[in-house]
Amino acid sequence: MKALPRPSLLPALLLSLFAALPLASSAEESLPLWPEGVPGEADLEMAPESQEDKANDGIWRVSNVSQPTLTFYPAPADTNSGATVVVCPGGGYNILAISHEGTQVCEWLNSIGVNAALLKYRVPRRDGLEKHHAPLQDAQRALSLVRQHAGKWKIDPDRVGILGFSAGGHLATMALTSGKAPRTYKEDPKIDATNCQPNFAILVYPAYLQDEKNPDKLSPEIKIDKDTPPVFMVIAHGDKRFVQGNALLYLELARAGASAELHIFAKGGHGFGMKHIGEEVQNWPQLAGNWMQAMGFLEAPKKP
Repeated sequence: MKALPRPSLLPALLLSLFAALPLASSAEESLPLWPEGVPGEADLEMAPESQEDKANDGIWRVSNVSQPTLTFYPAPADTNSGATVVVCPGGGYNILAISHEGTQVCEWLNSIGVNAALLKYRVPRRDGLEKHHAPLQDAQRALSLVRQHAGKWKIDPDRVGILGFSAGGHLATMALTSGKAPRTYKEDPKIDATNCQPNFAILVYPAYLQDEKNPDKLSPEIKIDKDTPPVFMVIAHGDKRFVQGNALLYLELARAGASAELHIFAKGGHGFGMKHIGEEVQNWPQLAGNWMQAMGFLEAPKKP
């Protein structure tokens, strides 16, 4: 695959058109994460799942997810690198911003030769449990499921990443750093025999990284060591609530000797995703693509 161009400020018109385009390739397959039953929720009563643009802002929000799914979007065959990224939309662990932090992200990944797997994880937060408890189960099952389908989907099981926004960025961080801990659900030997830790992570304005009791420290639930897979992070300085947490995560990765790249832009707020906001931070997809290229994740698989 050819090297991606270095980032530049793109014309506003082109970015607006890109955001409005439909998916370049349609979903090939949508799979239930828990065909044997969602763990711990047999008696859970919830309102029906819904998807709507409540604020008329072009952001489609999915609510009340009780049956999580993974939807695979293959990259075009002639540019397919074999790499795959699981996409985790944000939404405060209460809803999922399924368009500008979901389907449009899958479109971009496909455009650079990367397969995408859109994770519709459980929301809202479950009473009495950590905010990420059920979503982390879903993310771990999704990563194993992707690798289980490596042969069928013709992907490289050793180049499976995860990309998350806001709460989805926190979820991606937890998936990245929980690989050595036991899973909190009963494993299915047919699916969960494959590894549930991603090979790399792309974190876009990830939330909840800062310790609530000691703001000078990383959240204690995040365990970093020298074996933590490579991380790319991007956030705006104007994202006052979460920017310090990104810096803390970078420092912990650097101190541990793990690979990391952090971009903090002077302007921009929270939640921009794939939207055109008229600020330089909107070019984060080019930076992330360049990083994946430099790290070797976009190299075409070698022929035997």
